Amino acid sequence: MAEAAAAAGGTGAGVGSGSAADRDRDRAGRRLRVLSGHLLGRPQEAVSTNECKAPRAASAATAAPSAAPAAQESGTIPKKRQEVMKWNGWGYNDSKFFFNKKGQVELTGKRFSTACHDDVVKIVNLACKYNLCIIPIGGGTSVSYGLMCPADETRTIISLDTSQMNRILWVDENNLTAHVEAGITGQELERQLKESGYCTGHEPDSLEFSTVGGWVSTRASGMKKNIYGNIEDLVVHIKMVTPRGIIEKSCQGPRMSTGPDIHHFIMGSEGTLGVITEATIKIRPIPEYQKYGSVAFPNFEQGVACLREIAKQRCAPASIRLMDNQQFQFGHALKPQVSSIFTSFLDGLKKFYITKFKGFDPNQLTVATLLFEGDREKVLQHEKQVYDIAAKFGGLAAGEDNGQRGYLLTYVIAYIRDLGLEYYVLGESFETSAPWDSLVEIVCLFFRVTQIYDAGACIYFYFAFNYRGISDPLTVFEQTEAAAREEILANGGSLSHHHGVGKLRKQWLKESISDVGFGMLKSVKEYVDPNNIFGNKNLL
Repeated sequence: MAEAAAAAGGTGAGVGSGSAADRDRDRAGRRLRVLSGHLLGRPQEAVSTNECKAPRAASAATAAPSAAPAAQESGTIPKKRQEVMKWNGWGYNDSKFFFNKKGQVELTGKRFSTACHDDVVKIVNLACKYNLCIIPIGGGTSVSYGLMCPADETRTIISLDTSQMNRILWVDENNLTAHVEAGITGQELERQLKESGYCTGHEPDSLEFSTVGGWVSTRASGMKKNIYGNIEDLVVHIKMVTPRGIIEKSCQGPRMSTGPDIHHFIMGSEGTLGVITEATIKIRPIPEYQKYGSVAFPNFEQGVACLREIAKQRCAPASIRLMDNQQFQFGHALKPQVSSIFTSFLDGLKKFYITKFKGFDPNQLTVATLLFEGDREKVLQHEKQVYDIAAKFGGLAAGEDNGQRGYLLTYVIAYIRDLGLEYYVLGESFETSAPWDSLVEIVCLFFRVTQIYDAGACIYFYFAFNYRGISDPLTVFEQTEAAAREEILANGGSLSHHHGVGKLRKQWLKESISDVGFGMLKSVKEYVDPNNIFGNKNLL
Protein backbone atom coordinates (compact mmCIF):
# COMPACT_ATOMS: atom_id res chain seq x y z
CA MET A 1 0.00 0.00 0.00
CA ALA A 2 1.05 3.57 -0.38
CA GLU A 3 -0.30 6.08 2.06
CA ALA A 4 -0.06 9.78 1.30
CA ALA A 5 -0.12 12.17 4.24
CA ALA A 6 0.83 15.82 4.50
CA ALA A 7 3.80 16.14 6.81
CA ALA A 8 4.84 19.63 7.84
CA GLY A 9 8.01 19.20 9.85
CA GLY A 10 7.37 19.22 13.59
CA THR A 11 3.72 20.22 13.25
CA GLY A 12 1.03 19.05 15.60
CA ALA A 13 -1.73 20.24 17.87
CA GLY A 14 -0.63 22.84 20.38
CA VAL A 15 2.75 23.59 18.85
CA GLY A 16 2.03 27.27 18.48
CA SER A 17 0.74 27.88 22.02
CA GLY A 18 1.71 27.31 25.64
CA SER A 19 5.07 27.48 27.37
CA ALA A 20 8.20 25.76 26.09
CA ALA A 21 8.00 23.29 28.98
CA ASP A 22 4.41 22.43 28.09
CA ARG A 23 5.37 21.87 24.47
CA ASP A 24 8.29 19.65 25.50
CA ARG A 25 6.03 17.56 27.73
CA ASP A 26 3.45 17.27 24.96
CA ARG A 27 6.12 16.23 22.48
CA ALA A 28 7.57 13.65 24.88
CA GLY A 29 4.13 12.21 25.54
CA ARG A 30 3.35 11.89 21.84
CA ARG A 31 6.68 10.20 21.16
CA LEU A 32 6.10 7.66 23.90
CA ARG A 33 2.55 6.96 22.73
CA VAL A 34 3.87 6.22 19.26
CA LEU A 35 6.56 3.94 20.67
CA SER A 36 4.00 1.92 22.62
CA GLY A 37 1.23 2.19 20.03
CA HIS A 38 2.13 -1.09 18.35
CA LEU A 39 1.08 -2.94 21.50
CA LEU A 40 -2.55 -2.13 20.75
CA GLY A 41 -4.65 -4.21 18.41
CA ARG A 42 -5.01 -3.17 14.82
CA PRO A 43 -8.52 -2.57 13.45
CA GLN A 44 -9.64 -5.67 11.58
CA GLU A 45 -9.49 -5.14 7.87
CA ALA A 46 -9.11 -7.29 4.82
CA VAL A 47 -5.41 -7.43 4.10
CA SER A 48 -4.66 -9.65 1.15
CA THR A 49 -2.48 -9.63 -1.89
CA ASN A 50 -3.71 -8.61 -5.32
CA GLU A 51 -2.55 -9.70 -8.72
CA CYS A 52 -0.68 -6.91 -10.43
CA LYS A 53 -2.98 -5.62 -13.16
CA ALA A 54 -0.23 -3.86 -15.05
CA PRO A 55 1.61 -5.97 -17.62
CA ARG A 56 4.74 -7.42 -16.04
CA ALA A 57 7.79 -6.49 -18.08
CA ALA A 58 10.20 -9.19 -16.95
CA SER A 59 13.81 -8.62 -17.92
CA ALA A 60 15.95 -11.39 -19.33
CA ALA A 61 17.60 -11.65 -15.94
CA THR A 62 14.39 -12.13 -13.98
CA ALA A 63 12.27 -14.13 -16.42
CA ALA A 64 11.16 -17.46 -14.97
CA PRO A 65 13.48 -20.33 -16.02
CA SER A 66 11.87 -22.73 -18.44
CA ALA A 67 12.44 -25.63 -16.06
CA ALA A 68 10.80 -23.85 -13.16
CA PRO A 69 7.12 -24.09 -12.26
CA ALA A 70 4.79 -21.22 -13.00
CA ALA A 71 4.59 -18.37 -10.52
CA GLN A 72 2.83 -19.37 -7.35
CA GLU A 73 -0.49 -18.00 -6.22
CA SER A 74 -0.49 -14.78 -4.26
CA GLY A 75 0.89 -15.13 -0.76
CA THR A 76 -1.00 -14.26 2.36
CA ILE A 77 -0.20 -11.96 5.21
CA PRO A 78 -0.27 -13.81 8.56
CA LYS A 79 -3.19 -12.92 10.83
CA LYS A 80 -0.79 -11.85 13.55
CA ARG A 81 0.73 -9.39 11.11
CA GLN A 82 -2.72 -7.90 10.49
CA GLU A 83 -3.37 -7.55 14.20
CA VAL A 84 -0.13 -5.74 14.97
CA MET A 85 -0.16 -2.02 14.29
CA LYS A 86 2.47 -1.22 11.70
CA TRP A 87 3.48 2.43 11.85
CA ASN A 88 3.91 3.69 8.31
CA GLY A 89 6.62 6.21 9.05
CA TRP A 90 7.07 5.55 12.77
CA GLY A 91 7.18 9.34 12.96
CA TYR A 92 7.55 10.47 16.54
CA ASN A 93 6.94 14.02 15.32
CA ASP A 94 3.85 13.15 13.29
CA SER A 95 0.37 13.79 14.64
CA LYS A 96 -1.65 12.08 11.92
CA PHE A 97 -2.87 9.23 14.10
CA PHE A 98 -5.57 8.77 16.70
CA PHE A 99 -6.99 6.27 19.18
CA ASN A 100 -10.47 5.07 18.25
CA LYS A 101 -13.25 4.15 20.70
CA LYS A 102 -11.83 0.64 21.09
CA GLY A 103 -8.45 2.01 22.12
CA GLN A 104 -6.93 0.97 18.82
CA VAL A 105 -4.51 3.13 16.89
CA GLU A 106 -5.53 4.30 13.42
CA LEU A 107 -3.77 6.43 10.86
CA THR A 108 -5.41 9.09 8.75
CA GLY A 109 -4.83 9.42 5.03
CA LYS A 110 -5.86 7.59 1.89
CA ARG A 111 -4.50 4.17 0.98
CA PHE A 112 -3.84 2.80 -2.48
CA SER A 113 -2.93 -0.73 -3.47
CA THR A 114 0.73 -1.41 -4.31
CA ALA A 115 0.86 -4.99 -5.47
CA CYS A 116 3.88 -5.35 -7.75
CA HIS A 117 6.98 -3.84 -9.32
CA ASP A 118 5.00 -1.96 -11.98
CA ASP A 119 2.87 -0.22 -9.36
CA VAL A 120 6.03 0.99 -7.65
CA VAL A 121 7.36 2.36 -10.94
CA LYS A 122 4.17 4.41 -11.35
CA ILE A 123 4.35 5.78 -7.81
CA VAL A 124 8.01 6.77 -8.13
CA ASN A 125 7.32 8.48 -11.47
CA LEU A 126 4.43 10.44 -9.94
CA ALA A 127 6.57 11.40 -6.96
CA CYS A 128 9.26 12.71 -9.30
CA LYS A 129 6.68 14.64 -11.32
CA TYR A 130 5.11 16.34 -8.29
CA ASN A 131 8.21 16.49 -6.05
CA LEU A 132 6.88 14.23 -3.31
CA CYS A 133 8.91 12.44 -0.64
CA ILE A 134 8.85 8.61 -0.49
CA ILE A 135 9.72 6.52 2.55
CA PRO A 136 9.64 2.77 1.73
CA ILE A 137 8.52 0.41 4.49
CA GLY A 138 8.59 -3.37 4.67
CA GLY A 139 8.03 -5.13 7.98
CA GLY A 140 8.51 -2.02 10.11
CA THR A 141 11.12 -3.68 12.34
CA SER A 142 13.78 -0.96 12.05
CA VAL A 143 15.50 -0.11 15.34
CA SER A 144 17.59 2.77 13.99
CA TYR A 145 14.79 5.34 13.44
CA GLY A 146 15.07 4.43 9.77
CA LEU A 147 11.33 4.86 9.20
CA MET A 148 10.83 8.11 11.08
CA CYS A 149 9.61 11.03 9.01
CA PRO A 150 12.25 13.79 9.00
CA ALA A 151 11.09 16.65 11.23
CA ASP A 152 12.03 19.30 8.67
CA GLU A 153 10.36 17.64 5.64
CA THR A 154 7.73 20.02 4.22
CA ARG A 155 6.67 17.99 1.18
CA THR A 156 3.88 15.43 1.13
CA ILE A 157 5.28 12.12 2.35
CA ILE A 158 4.28 8.86 0.69
CA SER A 159 4.75 5.84 2.92
CA LEU A 160 5.29 3.14 0.30
CA ASP A 161 4.29 -0.13 1.97
CA THR A 162 5.53 -3.25 0.16
CA SER A 163 3.60 -5.76 2.29
CA GLN A 164 1.26 -6.74 -0.57
CA MET A 165 4.24 -7.55 -2.79
CA ASN A 166 4.69 -10.90 -1.07
CA ARG A 167 4.83 -13.63 -3.71
CA ILE A 168 7.42 -16.17 -4.72
CA LEU A 169 7.47 -15.54 -8.48
CA TRP A 170 9.45 -18.64 -9.41
CA VAL A 171 11.69 -21.35 -8.02
CA ASP A 172 14.60 -22.71 -10.08
CA GLU A 173 15.47 -26.13 -8.68
CA ASN A 174 18.35 -26.59 -11.14
CA ASN A 175 20.24 -23.49 -9.96
CA LEU A 176 18.79 -23.56 -6.42
CA THR A 177 17.43 -20.02 -6.56
CA ALA A 178 14.06 -18.38 -5.95
CA HIS A 179 12.85 -15.07 -7.34
CA VAL A 180 10.64 -13.26 -4.83
CA GLU A 181 8.91 -9.95 -4.32
CA ALA A 182 10.57 -7.73 -1.75
CA GLY A 183 7.60 -7.47 0.60
CA ILE A 184 7.43 -11.15 1.54
CA THR A 185 8.23 -11.75 5.21
CA GLY A 186 10.90 -14.19 6.26
CA GLN A 187 8.41 -16.41 8.04
CA GLU A 188 6.11 -16.58 5.02
CA LEU A 189 9.03 -17.16 2.63
CA GLU A 190 10.29 -20.09 4.68
CA ARG A 191 6.77 -21.53 5.00
CA GLN A 192 6.17 -21.49 1.26
CA LEU A 193 9.63 -22.83 0.38
CA LYS A 194 9.23 -25.63 2.91
CA GLU A 195 6.26 -26.95 0.93
CA SER A 196 8.71 -27.67 -1.91
CA GLY A 197 11.43 -29.02 0.38
CA TYR A 198 13.63 -25.91 0.42
CA CYS A 199 14.70 -23.08 2.72
CA THR A 200 16.88 -19.97 2.60
CA GLY A 201 18.33 -20.60 6.05
CA HIS A 202 18.24 -16.85 6.73
CA GLU A 203 16.79 -16.43 10.23
CA PRO A 204 17.19 -12.93 11.68
CA ASP A 205 15.69 -12.22 15.09
CA SER A 206 12.88 -10.38 13.28
CA LEU A 207 12.03 -13.33 10.99
CA GLU A 208 8.33 -13.10 11.84
CA PHE A 209 7.86 -9.59 10.41
CA SER A 210 10.97 -8.47 8.50
CA THR A 211 10.97 -8.68 4.70
CA VAL A 212 13.41 -9.59 1.97
CA GLY A 213 13.56 -5.95 0.88
CA GLY A 214 14.36 -4.89 4.42
CA TRP A 215 17.09 -7.52 4.69
CA VAL A 216 18.75 -6.23 1.54
CA SER A 217 18.43 -2.54 2.39
CA THR A 218 20.01 -2.97 5.84
CA ARG A 219 22.59 -5.69 5.08
CA ALA A 220 20.89 -8.14 7.41
CA SER A 221 22.41 -11.13 9.17
CA GLY A 222 20.73 -14.34 10.30
CA MET A 223 21.32 -16.64 13.25
CA LYS A 224 22.47 -19.47 10.95
CA LYS A 225 24.87 -17.42 8.85
CA ASN A 226 27.71 -19.89 9.54
CA ILE A 227 26.12 -22.26 7.01
CA TYR A 228 23.92 -20.06 4.84
CA GLY A 229 25.80 -16.76 4.96
CA ASN A 230 24.70 -13.18 5.54
CA ILE A 231 22.29 -11.49 3.14
CA GLU A 232 25.14 -10.41 0.84
CA ASP A 233 26.04 -14.10 0.45
CA LEU A 234 22.44 -15.12 -0.31
CA VAL A 235 21.50 -12.50 -2.90
CA VAL A 236 22.02 -13.35 -6.58
CA HIS A 237 19.99 -10.56 -8.18
CA ILE A 238 18.24 -7.34 -7.07
CA LYS A 239 15.71 -5.15 -8.87
CA MET A 240 15.35 -1.60 -7.58
CA VAL A 241 13.24 1.35 -8.75
CA THR A 242 14.99 4.72 -8.47
CA PRO A 243 14.19 8.26 -9.71
CA ARG A 244 16.72 7.64 -12.52
CA GLY A 245 15.15 4.34 -13.55
CA ILE A 246 15.52 0.67 -12.71
CA ILE A 247 18.79 -0.77 -11.42
CA GLU A 248 19.49 -4.45 -12.04
CA LYS A 249 22.17 -6.66 -13.54
CA SER A 250 21.76 -8.23 -16.96
CA CYS A 251 22.10 -11.84 -15.82
CA GLN A 252 21.75 -14.18 -12.85
CA GLY A 253 25.36 -15.35 -12.85
CA PRO A 254 26.80 -16.31 -9.45
CA ARG A 255 29.66 -13.81 -9.76
CA MET A 256 30.67 -10.99 -12.10
CA SER A 257 33.91 -9.03 -12.58
CA THR A 258 32.42 -5.83 -13.97
CA GLY A 259 33.86 -3.16 -11.73
CA PRO A 260 32.46 -2.44 -8.25
CA ASP A 261 29.43 -4.64 -7.56
CA ILE A 262 26.27 -2.54 -7.98
CA HIS A 263 24.55 -4.81 -5.48
CA HIS A 264 26.75 -3.26 -2.83
CA PHE A 265 25.41 0.19 -3.70
CA ILE A 266 21.91 -1.16 -3.04
CA MET A 267 22.59 -3.34 0.01
CA GLY A 268 22.73 -1.08 3.04
CA SER A 269 21.22 1.92 1.22
CA GLU A 270 18.36 1.98 3.78
CA GLY A 271 15.71 3.42 1.48
CA THR A 272 17.77 6.43 0.40
CA LEU A 273 18.15 5.51 -3.29
CA GLY A 274 14.93 3.77 -4.27
CA VAL A 275 12.55 0.88 -3.64
CA ILE A 276 13.74 -2.72 -3.81
CA THR A 277 10.92 -4.59 -5.55
CA GLU A 278 12.28 -8.05 -6.37
CA ALA A 279 15.26 -10.24 -5.54
CA THR A 280 16.68 -13.60 -6.50
CA ILE A 281 18.07 -15.48 -3.52
CA LYS A 282 19.83 -18.79 -3.01
CA ILE A 283 17.85 -21.69 -1.58
CA ARG A 284 18.96 -25.00 -0.09
CA PRO A 285 17.23 -28.34 0.52
CA ILE A 286 15.82 -28.51 4.04
CA PRO A 287 18.50 -30.15 6.19
CA GLU A 288 18.00 -33.82 6.95
CA TYR A 289 18.89 -33.51 10.62
CA GLN A 290 18.88 -30.76 13.22
CA LYS A 291 20.24 -30.91 16.74
CA TYR A 292 20.50 -28.33 19.51
CA GLY A 293 23.14 -28.25 22.21
CA SER A 294 24.66 -26.03 24.87
CA VAL A 295 27.95 -25.64 26.72
CA ALA A 296 28.54 -24.04 30.13
CA PHE A 297 31.84 -22.20 30.74
CA PRO A 298 33.29 -21.05 34.08
CA ASN A 299 33.40 -17.42 32.88
CA PHE A 300 32.96 -15.17 29.87
CA GLU A 301 36.66 -15.02 28.97
CA GLN A 302 36.93 -18.79 28.56
CA GLY A 303 33.72 -18.82 26.53
CA VAL A 304 35.13 -16.19 24.15
CA ALA A 305 38.41 -18.11 23.87
CA CYS A 306 36.47 -21.24 22.89
CA LEU A 307 34.47 -19.38 20.23
CA ARG A 308 37.72 -17.91 18.89
CA GLU A 309 39.21 -21.39 18.54
CA ILE A 310 36.08 -22.71 16.82
CA ALA A 311 36.25 -19.81 14.36
CA LYS A 312 39.97 -20.41 13.83
CA GLN A 313 39.36 -24.06 12.99
CA ARG A 314 36.38 -23.07 10.80
CA CYS A 315 34.10 -25.62 12.38
CA ALA A 316 31.32 -23.37 13.68
CA PRO A 317 27.86 -24.99 13.78
CA ALA A 318 24.91 -23.35 12.02
CA SER A 319 24.45 -21.14 15.07
CA ILE A 320 26.64 -20.55 18.11
CA ARG A 321 25.77 -17.79 20.58
CA LEU A 322 27.48 -17.02 23.88
CA MET A 323 25.30 -15.56 26.65
CA ASP A 324 26.77 -13.69 29.59
CA ASN A 325 25.78 -14.61 33.14
CA GLN A 326 22.87 -12.16 33.32
CA GLN A 327 21.45 -13.45 30.04
CA PHE A 328 21.82 -16.99 31.32
CA GLN A 329 19.96 -16.18 34.54
CA PHE A 330 17.31 -14.28 32.60
CA GLY A 331 16.72 -17.27 30.31
CA HIS A 332 16.66 -19.61 33.30
CA ALA A 333 13.96 -17.46 34.93
CA LEU A 334 11.79 -17.98 31.84
CA LYS A 335 12.14 -21.75 32.05
CA PRO A 336 8.72 -23.42 32.48
CA GLN A 337 8.08 -25.04 35.84
CA VAL A 338 8.43 -28.81 35.70
CA SER A 339 5.57 -30.98 36.88
CA SER A 340 7.63 -34.15 37.29
CA ILE A 341 9.45 -34.71 40.59
CA PHE A 342 12.00 -36.85 38.75
CA THR A 343 12.73 -34.09 36.21
CA SER A 344 13.06 -31.57 39.02
CA PHE A 345 15.47 -33.92 40.81
CA LEU A 346 17.60 -34.28 37.66
CA ASP A 347 17.76 -30.50 37.20
CA GLY A 348 18.92 -30.13 40.77
CA LEU A 349 21.51 -32.85 40.29
CA LYS A 350 22.91 -31.14 37.18
CA LYS A 351 23.13 -27.83 39.03
CA PHE A 352 24.92 -29.54 41.94
CA TYR A 353 27.38 -31.21 39.54
CA ILE A 354 28.28 -27.94 37.79
CA THR A 355 28.45 -25.69 40.85
CA LYS A 356 29.72 -28.00 43.59
CA PHE A 357 31.60 -30.81 41.87
CA LYS A 358 33.07 -28.73 39.00
CA GLY A 359 33.32 -25.52 41.01
CA PHE A 360 31.47 -23.19 38.63
CA ASP A 361 30.32 -19.94 40.25
CA PRO A 362 26.59 -19.47 39.44
CA ASN A 363 27.21 -15.72 39.24
CA GLN A 364 30.09 -16.06 36.77
CA LEU A 365 29.31 -18.96 34.46
CA THR A 366 28.28 -18.32 30.87
CA VAL A 367 26.50 -20.56 28.39
CA ALA A 368 26.86 -21.03 24.63
CA THR A 369 23.84 -22.29 22.71
CA LEU A 370 24.47 -24.45 19.64
CA LEU A 371 22.50 -25.53 16.59
CA PHE A 372 23.81 -28.16 14.18
CA GLU A 373 22.21 -28.87 10.78
CA GLY A 374 22.88 -31.20 7.87
CA ASP A 375 23.44 -34.88 7.19
CA ARG A 376 22.90 -36.87 10.42
CA GLU A 377 26.26 -38.60 10.43
CA LYS A 378 28.15 -35.39 9.68
CA VAL A 379 26.17 -33.50 12.33
CA LEU A 380 27.17 -36.02 14.99
CA GLN A 381 30.83 -35.81 13.92
CA HIS A 382 30.63 -32.02 13.91
CA GLU A 383 29.02 -32.01 17.35
CA LYS A 384 31.84 -34.12 18.81
CA GLN A 385 34.47 -31.81 17.31
CA VAL A 386 32.86 -28.71 18.86
CA TYR A 387 32.39 -30.30 22.28
CA ASP A 388 36.00 -31.52 22.26
CA ILE A 389 37.19 -27.96 21.62
CA ALA A 390 34.89 -26.63 24.36
CA ALA A 391 36.32 -29.11 26.87
CA LYS A 392 39.80 -27.62 26.35
CA PHE A 393 38.44 -24.31 27.66
CA GLY A 394 36.65 -25.77 30.66
CA GLY A 395 33.32 -26.17 28.89
CA LEU A 396 30.74 -28.70 30.03
CA ALA A 397 27.88 -30.01 27.90
CA ALA A 398 24.67 -28.47 29.28
CA GLY A 399 22.02 -30.32 27.29
CA GLU A 400 19.84 -30.04 24.20
CA ASP A 401 16.85 -28.49 25.98
CA ASN A 402 18.90 -25.55 27.22
CA GLY A 403 20.28 -25.05 23.71
CA GLN A 404 16.85 -25.02 22.11
CA ARG A 405 15.40 -22.75 24.78
CA GLY A 406 18.32 -20.33 24.41
CA TYR A 407 17.92 -20.27 20.63
CA LEU A 408 14.19 -19.57 20.84
CA LEU A 409 14.74 -16.91 23.52
CA THR A 410 15.99 -14.70 20.70
CA TYR A 411 12.46 -14.49 19.29
CA VAL A 412 10.93 -13.85 22.74
CA ILE A 413 13.06 -10.86 23.71
CA ALA A 414 11.14 -8.36 21.55
CA TYR A 415 7.84 -9.46 23.08
CA ILE A 416 9.28 -9.12 26.58
CA ARG A 417 10.44 -5.62 25.67
CA ASP A 418 6.92 -4.75 24.52
CA LEU A 419 5.41 -6.18 27.69
CA GLY A 420 7.79 -4.05 29.73
CA LEU A 421 6.32 -0.88 28.24
CA GLU A 422 3.05 -1.63 30.00
CA TYR A 423 4.95 -1.54 33.30
CA TYR A 424 6.94 1.67 32.64
CA VAL A 425 10.05 -0.23 31.59
CA LEU A 426 11.74 0.97 28.40
CA GLY A 427 14.25 -1.55 27.09
CA GLU A 428 16.16 -2.02 23.85
CA SER A 429 19.12 -3.78 22.33
CA PHE A 430 21.93 -2.60 20.08
CA GLU A 431 24.85 -4.37 18.48
CA THR A 432 28.32 -4.01 17.07
CA SER A 433 31.08 -6.10 15.53
CA ALA A 434 34.63 -6.06 16.79
CA PRO A 435 37.95 -7.86 16.29
CA TRP A 436 38.68 -10.71 18.69
CA ASP A 437 41.35 -8.78 20.59
CA SER A 438 38.84 -6.02 21.46
CA LEU A 439 35.93 -8.25 22.39
CA VAL A 440 36.45 -8.65 26.14
CA GLU A 441 37.35 -4.97 26.65
CA ILE A 442 34.16 -3.74 24.96
CA VAL A 443 31.70 -5.76 26.99
CA CYS A 444 30.81 -4.91 30.56
CA LEU A 445 27.01 -4.87 30.39
CA PHE A 446 24.13 -7.28 29.67
CA PHE A 447 25.33 -8.89 26.45
CA ARG A 448 25.79 -11.93 24.23
CA VAL A 449 28.10 -12.85 21.36
CA THR A 450 25.81 -13.84 18.49
CA GLN A 451 27.98 -14.32 15.39
CA ILE A 452 31.59 -15.37 14.96
CA TYR A 453 34.00 -14.74 12.07
CA ASP A 454 37.64 -15.43 11.34
CA ALA A 455 38.55 -11.86 12.31
CA GLY A 456 36.03 -11.04 15.04
CA ALA A 457 32.47 -11.38 16.28
CA CYS A 458 29.11 -9.66 16.63
CA ILE A 459 28.07 -8.56 20.12
CA TYR A 460 24.57 -7.65 21.33
CA PHE A 461 23.97 -5.32 24.30
CA TYR A 462 20.74 -4.94 26.28
CA PHE A 463 19.62 -2.24 28.67
CA ALA A 464 16.38 -1.10 30.27
CA PHE A 465 15.18 1.49 32.76
CA ASN A 466 11.98 2.42 34.57
CA TYR A 467 10.71 5.62 32.96
CA ARG A 468 8.01 6.43 35.51
CA GLY A 469 8.46 10.08 36.44
CA ILE A 470 10.87 10.82 33.57
CA SER A 471 9.47 13.61 31.40
CA ASP A 472 11.17 12.50 28.14
CA PRO A 473 12.23 8.84 28.38
CA LEU A 474 13.12 8.55 24.69
CA THR A 475 15.72 11.27 25.05
CA VAL A 476 17.21 9.31 27.96
CA PHE A 477 17.24 6.21 25.75
CA GLU A 478 18.92 8.08 22.89
CA GLN A 479 21.54 9.61 25.17
CA THR A 480 22.28 6.22 26.75
CA GLU A 481 22.84 4.51 23.43
CA ALA A 482 24.89 7.45 22.16
CA ALA A 483 27.22 7.23 25.16
CA ALA A 484 27.54 3.46 24.72
CA ARG A 485 28.19 3.87 20.99
CA GLU A 486 30.99 6.35 21.69
CA GLU A 487 32.67 3.79 23.94
CA ILE A 488 32.21 1.02 21.38
CA LEU A 489 33.83 3.07 18.62
CA ALA A 490 36.64 4.21 20.93
CA ASN A 491 37.44 0.56 21.70
CA GLY A 492 37.59 -0.69 18.12
CA GLY A 493 33.97 -1.71 17.56
CA SER A 494 31.90 -0.96 14.45
CA LEU A 495 28.97 1.41 14.10
CA SER A 496 26.67 -1.53 13.37
CA HIS A 497 26.95 -5.19 12.43
CA HIS A 498 23.48 -5.61 10.88
CA HIS A 499 20.92 -3.16 12.36
CA GLY A 500 22.05 -0.38 10.06
CA VAL A 501 22.66 3.32 10.59
CA GLY A 502 19.31 5.01 10.04
CA LYS A 503 19.01 8.40 11.69
CA LEU A 504 19.94 7.20 15.16
CA ARG A 505 23.62 6.55 14.34
CA LYS A 506 24.28 8.73 11.30
CA GLN A 507 26.35 11.24 13.30
CA TRP A 508 29.18 8.67 13.42
CA LEU A 509 29.06 7.45 9.81
CA LYS A 510 31.73 9.78 8.41
CA GLU A 511 34.08 8.80 11.23
CA SER A 512 33.40 5.14 10.50
CA ILE A 513 34.01 5.14 6.74
CA SER A 514 36.31 8.20 6.27
CA ASP A 515 35.64 11.57 4.63
CA VAL A 516 36.32 10.18 1.16
CA GLY A 517 34.06 7.18 1.69
CA PHE A 518 31.30 9.45 2.96
CA GLY A 519 31.74 11.69 -0.09
CA MET A 520 31.43 8.68 -2.40
CA LEU A 521 28.07 7.77 -0.83
CA LYS A 522 26.86 11.35 -1.21
CA SER A 523 27.88 11.38 -4.88
CA VAL A 524 25.89 8.20 -5.56
CA LYS A 525 22.86 9.68 -3.80
CA GLU A 526 23.10 12.95 -5.74
CA TYR A 527 23.28 11.15 -9.09
CA VAL A 528 20.60 8.52 -8.49
CA ASP A 529 18.20 10.82 -6.62
CA PRO A 530 19.08 14.46 -7.44
CA ASN A 531 15.80 15.83 -6.04
CA ASN A 532 15.92 13.74 -2.86
CA ILE A 533 12.65 11.95 -3.61
CA PHE A 534 13.74 9.21 -1.20
CA GLY A 535 14.16 11.70 1.60
CA ASN A 536 14.11 9.62 4.76
CA LYS A 537 17.50 11.17 5.66
CA ASN A 538 19.05 7.88 6.71
CA LEU A 539 22.84 7.50 6.55
CA LEU A 540 23.76 10.92 5.11
